[in-house]
Amino acid sequence: MENYIISGIQQIGIGVENLPEAWKYYINVFNMDVKILDDNNIADIMAPYMGGKPRQKRAVIAINMQGGGGFEIWQHKEHKPKRPDFDIQFGDLGIFAAKIKSRNVKQTFDEFCKKINIRILGNLSKSIDGKETFFIKDEFGNIFQIVEDKYIFCDEKRSTGGPVGAIIGCSDIDKTMILYRDILGYDSIITDKTGVFEDISFLNSGTQKFRRVLLTHSQPRKGSFSRLFGQSYIELVQAIDRQPRKIYEDRYWGDPGFIQICFDVRNIRELEKKCNSMGYFFTVDSASKQKSDDESFGMGDAAGHFTYIEDPDGTLIEFVETHKIPIVKKLGIYLNLRKRSPEKPLSNNILKALKFGKVKASKL
Repeated sequence: MENYIISGIQQIGIGVENLPEAWKYYINVFNMDVKILDDNNIADIMAPYMGGKPRQKRAVIAINMQGGGGFEIWQHKEHKPKRPDFDIQFGDLGIFAAKIKSRNVKQTFDEFCKKINIRILGNLSKSIDGKETFFIKDEFGNIFQIVEDKYIFCDEKRSTGGPVGAIIGCSDIDKTMILYRDILGYDSIITDKTGVFEDISFLNSGTQKFRRVLLTHSQPRKGSFSRLFGQSYIELVQAIDRQPRKIYEDRYWGDPGFIQICFDVRNIRELEKKCNSMGYFFTVDSASKQKSDDESFGMGDAAGHFTYIEDPDGTLIEFVETHKIPIVKKLGIYLNLRKRSPEKPLSNNILKALKFGKVKASKL
């Protein structure tokens, strides 16, 4: 029995060049309009991934109340963001795409076809799990896969929710899968196929041969935000016909693209013991900067403890133990999670109160 809890995918980090512009886009396209965090401080703890120096930044975490995780929209303020100097191919090492949940993929496809700021890649097709899917590219070059997930936390009559997973390129699926199964709890293989796939044929190198493994967790997640996050999925991809490149080769964390996948956890020190026992050591630990025994680290209006590990190919996985978040900031109402049972989900009423943090794209 593990002594830590993983509640689900808290957020997927997206490095951007203009945060207000990107956030407005993600509100208009994916309804990521509830602000959880807005942090303008210096990112010193992540210096090992930013050329060894602290960097000024702004980071916003926003969610869609229909469920799923959030986006951490992250912008360097002094360092000039560097785009990759090569065309990213399907199967390259790192996070290739974020999976966005849809209650009705065909409906979402029809809606997106009418929007001029969305580039739909290919057509509506069947994914490796047999369900309808399609891919889009945003205005900044990031790729998203729309996938079927009918679970709705708070019905706002939208066809999409937040991210429920990612497509991650790796050099050895069998080796990488151990981390996701034995540490992160993705112990159920939905499908494991090798071949040439129609649903990715229009992506860069998509006509080549790949092994694709789609994972999920057999047990419902526990913890404070588990009802909001819902089910999640990890698709591991291994290129067969070519040698993949690292998506963040010669670039900093926070440069444009998907910078990390983050899991909401409790009992982070027990999680550390599990990671250590399997050879995955924390490369970053926010508690190392604290001047007291209190491991809580301030992040704008929120506070918590965050750490990072790398998967076998260097893809960054973040763990966050949330200690405090604003519920109704204007009224000074905050939620202290350290006083709660780690396994018990927050009530729907408390979680739905997060909607008081909604922002309008027109006011960014």
